[in-house]
Amino acid sequence: MEDSGARSKILKEHFGISTKENQKVIALAGNPNVGKSTVFNALTGLRQHTGNWPGKTVDNAQGTFTYKKNSFLLVDLPGTYSLLAHTVEEEIARNFICFGQPDVTVVVLDATSLERNLNLALQIMEITSQVVVCVNLIDEAERKNIIIDFSGLEKELGVPVVAAAARKGIGLEKLKEEVYQIALGLKKVQPRKIRYSPEIENALADLVPKIHSLGCEQLLNPRWVALRFLDSDEELINSIVKYLDLQGWPSVRDEVGIAL
Repeated sequence: MEDSGARSKILKEHFGISTKENQKVIALAGNPNVGKSTVFNALTGLRQHTGNWPGKTVDNAQGTFTYKKNSFLLVDLPGTYSLLAHTVEEEIARNFICFGQPDVTVVVLDATSLERNLNLALQIMEITSQVVVCVNLIDEAERKNIIIDFSGLEKELGVPVVAAAARKGIGLEKLKEEVYQIALGLKKVQPRKIRYSPEIENALADLVPKIHSLGCEQLLNPRWVALRFLDSDEELINSIVKYLDLQGWPSVRDEVGIAL
């Protein structure tokens, strides 16, 4: 995690978010219609406010909660199916997780549609290891006779998995405990690494060490940055270059040696 003062400046200037001293920032991500807003409301109650993301017409909801005498600022990201930034909502969610550097990202999944929802979770886990998966709507899954092996899912993903039915208050204390453990560095996790085709993995083997040499791995996951260069996503690469420049790091584009 970068210097707290630098992060606070980025949060305020680029995302319109102000934090208090020692307050942990938690991102809440998920597909549309997974009950994410219900989780947000259940955790923050009336301690929330809404506005717009800077320069966007997309709602920005923020709220706070306290757990074990620690203050947490919960940022409800726009509902999105992926982080490939084909829409404004996807761009906001991706940029906040990448550049806002939340202490933890909670990914809310629909227990009745895990296969579809896991795509977003895996994309987020490529960016950050600070992830808690909240499988919401377990009451709906039970009603449909859907059985989920939560311990097996947690083992496969390599991050904490919490079963929840937010509208009934089920699983929320467990969720807060997992967020607390990871945000304060009391629990270390190793998210599952997606393996790509041999051609892509060979290209990554060449690119990742070059990005590592910048020494910026506490700011951005080098493997994820390398994947974005392979995607040739010019807009995102420009954002990465700008972000590193703000942090005083040399251009990743120059180090990688790729010009788009």
